[in-house]
Order: sequence, then C-alpha cells, then structure tokens
Amino acid sequence: MKNIIISLLIVPTLVIGQKKLTLEDAWLKYSFYPKSAQGFNVQNNGLTFVDVDGEDSNPVLSQFEIKSGKKIKELVKQSEIKFKDKTLDLNTYQFNPTETKLLLSEGTEYVYRRSPKANYFVYDIASKSTTQLTDKGKQLFPTFSPDGNKIAYVRENNLYILNLIDGTELTVTTDGEFNKIKNGWGDWVYEEEFSKADYFSWCADGTYLAYVKFNESNLKEYTLESYNGNLYPDKYTYKYPKAGEDNSIVSVHIFDAKTNKTVKADIGAETDIYIPRIQFTNEAKTLSLQRLNRLQNKWELLFVDATNGSSKIVLTDESKTYIDITDDLLFIGNKGFITSSERDNFNHLYYYDLNGKLINQITSGPWDVIEFKGLDEKTNTIYFTSTENGAINRDVYSILLTGKNKKRLSTKTGFNSFDFTTGFKYYISSYSNANTPPVYELCDINGKVIKVLEDNKALSEKMKGYTLSQRNFFKFKTGEGVELNGWMMKPHNFDSTKKYPVYMYAYNGPGANEVNNSFDPIEFTWHNLLCQEGYMVVCVDGRGTFGRGREFKHSTYLQLGKLETIDQIETAKYLSSLTYVDKTRIGFQGWSYGGFMACNLITKGADYFKATIAVAPVTNWKYYDNIYTERFMRKPADNKSGYDDNSPITHVKKIKGKFLLIHGSSDDNVHVQNSMELVAAMVKYNIPFDYMVYPNKNHGIAGGMTRMHVYGKILKFVKENL
Repeated sequence: MKNIIISLLIVPTLVIGQKKLTLEDAWLKYSFYPKSAQGFNVQNNGLTFVDVDGEDSNPVLSQFEIKSGKKIKELVKQSEIKFKDKTLDLNTYQFNPTETKLLLSEGTEYVYRRSPKANYFVYDIASKSTTQLTDKGKQLFPTFSPDGNKIAYVRENNLYILNLIDGTELTVTTDGEFNKIKNGWGDWVYEEEFSKADYFSWCADGTYLAYVKFNESNLKEYTLESYNGNLYPDKYTYKYPKAGEDNSIVSVHIFDAKTNKTVKADIGAETDIYIPRIQFTNEAKTLSLQRLNRLQNKWELLFVDATNGSSKIVLTDESKTYIDITDDLLFIGNKGFITSSERDNFNHLYYYDLNGKLINQITSGPWDVIEFKGLDEKTNTIYFTSTENGAINRDVYSILLTGKNKKRLSTKTGFNSFDFTTGFKYYISSYSNANTPPVYELCDINGKVIKVLEDNKALSEKMKGYTLSQRNFFKFKTGEGVELNGWMMKPHNFDSTKKYPVYMYAYNGPGANEVNNSFDPIEFTWHNLLCQEGYMVVCVDGRGTFGRGREFKHSTYLQLGKLETIDQIETAKYLSSLTYVDKTRIGFQGWSYGGFMACNLITKGADYFKATIAVAPVTNWKYYDNIYTERFMRKPADNKSGYDDNSPITHVKKIKGKFLLIHGSSDDNVHVQNSMELVAAMVKYNIPFDYMVYPNKNHGIAGGMTRMHVYGKILKFVKENL
C-alpha cells in the first residue's frame, strides 16, 4: 500500500460507562434510537405552525406562532372527529391545500413499500363534519386538487375523483384489473426503482388530472408462497420483470374534470420506454413528462397540450452510461425551469427557459449537488445540499439563480439538512455526526435559532452510561491508486500491541453510501456490541458509490461486482498491514447489494476473508428486476460476461472460509431464488455452508422477534468462525 492517510475525526475510543450492550438493545429495544421533530408542520402563511398536543386520550391540533412559540388557538380535538360512532386518529392528519380540511386514515396496510392503502376520511374544520372517501374498498394516494375541493385516489387499480362540495364520486377509469391494468399506480418495478408509486398529477387550477396507465398484461409473473399453518401454502402472484424481460406498456392520459373527457398524450411511437415522472407546469394546460429509453441513457423532457394531447420535446440529456431519475424539476412561474444533470461529470443545477434553451448553469465545481431544496422567487435565491466538504459530509448552501454569490449556510461538520417554510422566512435544520444524535432547530432565514425542537439530550446522557466505541474516519489508497473513504470502530480498552479480528460491513451498490458522517442508531448499536465482543468494525465505500462525481460512481458500469469486490479486497489488504489487525481473522457482512458483495468476497476474495455473511443477496443480476439491473448492466443478452463473470455462482469452487447465507422466503424484491441457485451450486461441489430461510419474511426480514433471531444467529456465527 502507498500514500496511506489516516484523517478526519480521529477520536479516542470512549470508555465512559459500565453498562454492556445486548442484542435486545440493538434489535428489540432500539435503545439508541433518537427522537425527531415530527408533528411540527408550518402553515401556508409561513408564520404559524400546527402541532398535536394535549392529553394522549384526546389530543388537540393547535396553531402556534413560529417566532414566539405561543399558542394562538385550538383547531380540532380528536374527540370531534367521528364517523359512524368511530373516533378517528388525529395523528394521521394531513391538511388540504387551503388548510380548511383534514385527511385522516385508518386500517393502513402496505401493498409494497411505497403503496399504503387505507380507509380515508375528510374532516371539514368549519362544519365539523366527516366524509368517507368511499366504502367500496381501501384507497391509495388520496391527493387534493389545488383548490382543496376535490380529491383523487386509486381504488382497485382504477382512478376516481371525489367532489367534496356535493359528495359525488367521479369515475376516471374503468379498465383497471389486477395483474393486467393499473391506472395512476406504478407497477412493481417502477415503484421500486424509480422510487415512486403514485402516477397522477393535478394541474394548477384543478381542471385536469393527468395519469399514467400501466398495461402489464404481457409481463411475466413471480409467485411467493406463505406458510400460515394451512394444509397448502398460500400463493401470491405478481408481475416482476427480470433483466431482459418485457416491461409494462405505458401511456399517458389527461382527464378533463369539467367535461369528463379524456385525451391521450403523444409520447412517441416507441413503446419500449419508461415514463418515470409526470408533472404539470405552472400553466394549467401544459403537462410535463419525462421519457427515458430502455437503456436509460437518453432522457427527454416533453411538454403536452392537455386539450389535445400533442407534445414537443423541450430538453434532452444523454450519457454513454446511464441517467438517474430525480425530482429535481422546478418550474419558475412562466419563465423557465430548474433541473439537475451530471453532464459536466458532477451533479449540478441548470436553469432553462420554457423552450429548453440554457440560460445558465447555476452550480459548478468538483462536488455533487445531493438535494435541491428550493427557490425563493422573491430574491431568486436557490438552496441546495452538496458534498463540497467531502463525500462523507452534507452541507447546505445558497446561491443566486444566476450562479453567483454562493454561501455555505451550515456551520457544523457532519450531515446537515434544512427544510424551508413557505415564503422562506424560516427553516427547520437537522444536524448529526457519526457519534452524535440529531438535533432539530427552528431558525429564521438568517440562521438565528428561534427554538430547539429536539436536541436528544436524554439520549446523549443515556449513551454516557454505556461503554461505547466511536466511529473514526480514515482514507487509504488502493494498489491502483484509488483513494477510498472508510470508518473504523475499535474495541474499548483498545491495545495497539494486540491483534484484533475485523468485522467488515458495506453495501457498495451504485450511488449508495455507508461511510457517512451521520448518526445511524441501529447499526451504531449493533457494531458497538461487536466491539464489546472484541472485534474491530470497519466500513469502506468502494467505487460505484456517490458524492465524488460521475466518473467514480459510473466506473462500475457493465460490470457490477468487479471493481467493488477488488476495492473490498484492497481494504482487507490495507487492514492486514496494520500492526493491530489479525489478518487471519477478517470477515464481511452485507445485506442485499452488500449480500452480493459478501458472496463475492468468500469466493473471489477467499484468500483474504475467513468468513462472510450474506443476507438477501443477489447472486446473478439476471435474476433481478430489469430497471435497476439494465441501468448498470444492459440486457443479459448484450452483456453475458458482465453478468456471469461477476456472479458468485460462477466462482463457488473458490470458497475456502465459513459462509452464512440468510434469506426471507417472501422477499418480493430480491427473490429467494437467488439464494437457492447459489445453494444448488455449492451443493454440487460439496461445499459446506450455513443457511437460514425465514418463512414469510420480505427483504427486510423483520417483525416480532425476527431481527433478534437474525442477529442472534449472526453473532453466534461470528463468535464461532471469526
């Protein structure tokens, strides 16, 4: 190794208490889980906020002045919100746009991770009356029109509008059918990989409702079995397009709520495309939609005329690799729009007119904009979060729309985020670092603290009662000269003259970081328990992770697993060079993409890892969904070597060390098929391994005592084999 640098936040391990951590602290009690500032909701005027206070048996929604914190008035008592003698839970409330009505829910259940369906009710504050949206089945994504008088929602794959003035329900679509047609609701792979499930949008005056129709009739199906004590297992079959397989045929439609007529948008003749976002501009008759080709390396912004469906391409962005979909699209009056792009090798903000002509690049530099926080149109000031102070940190900045006068607003090193109120008079800041629980503050736009909303002092004091190790950050250069970021936790009472076993942990998927200078209460507790048992814990973000520019993030294109595996092996080599590391006792644990890494490290990295633990791993990318996989790998037929050469199934004969494989039988994301195929390969070559399948558990493998069981098994495996 060369040019080894030990850097940032090197803090001695703390020995500050005598209490010992238990598995219950980590996975049952969640002992170090911090409080947040939930319930503090700023109103449209930007000067007042509402919060639920009062007795737990009869909470009250009250209005307060932001500047003084004084209560102005009580708005609603929970006891007043009744429907057919049932009292609804006030804590589920959402305001309508005019803040005259509340949307409440009961009986929430999740279809998938972003698809909650429930029975919804609208409570009118003035009349104290409650209206149920419908009694014909649970609803998804209830969304008020901008004037607050209508609400659109999905029920049984169809789209409806409830007129809150006269109580009539308007049917927008009628062809919805399970596993065939979905209206206004994305199919499984859109929801998972474009991070969006609701696919409908109101125009500014509530005249038009645009939606995407997903025809998934031709998609292949996957069936999950549930074991619930029945003589035969229950089966659930859903549409899941694996790499190279057909997608839903999508179309975009615009419904006129005045005439009850629908027009179809012209999205082009090519059907093998994606429509990851739709959004009305500030002009009520103009819908914007984003079109992405199957390879996901050509993105286009289209404007559609809501009256006749005609369209035009306004902006195009192309890449030799792929383009990520974000929500960084903001229309500025009728002047133009802001969006983001990696076109100059870093993710930055750009300002265009409504014809797609570039007015100016707003941000620039060798760092990435992580989050576009908003624009104050009165002052033409933009707010954003970036990695200018390193990929492990987040800082908030302001800059003028012209790209001038950039200012750093956050002052502490770590993870900073500001959420601005309407009118940009105030913001709620959150701050934490790797060893400090988050603090939430209400500040005025000049940074003056108005109120500490939550400081988590009680948690900080509680932590002092335990013997805890801190996360210390470091950097090192690999044999190829690539500098990587990492953090390290050492056992308490660390003695540099001794040698310690190392438990490595990572995810290392494209654009996903684990080496963050932010408080991670669950992993922090679990890793401290391992330190308590005498293990060092180390995490390194290899190539493919983000915050360091497009070249670093996209370097794994067409070969997922190759460079990432090399980088984790290089990490093991680097650790082996440290005098206090026992190089014969280095292990690795990962979940999902991290599980894929664990499989590769016990095979390709067999000479450097004594044991690994893979939870819910992908074992060949051909088994995973097409949007995610093809974004980075293209289709299997076009990149066979990229799929097979980096699949742990191909390399099982190299396994030397101990291997623990864990999966949930009802994982709808990374199917248990992945583990079964790996198991079959290991059995074929008579390779010993440990295996645990959790019945009826999804990708998170949680619920009840499940996480306790998972990590109890992992801890036992680590103590016996590492």
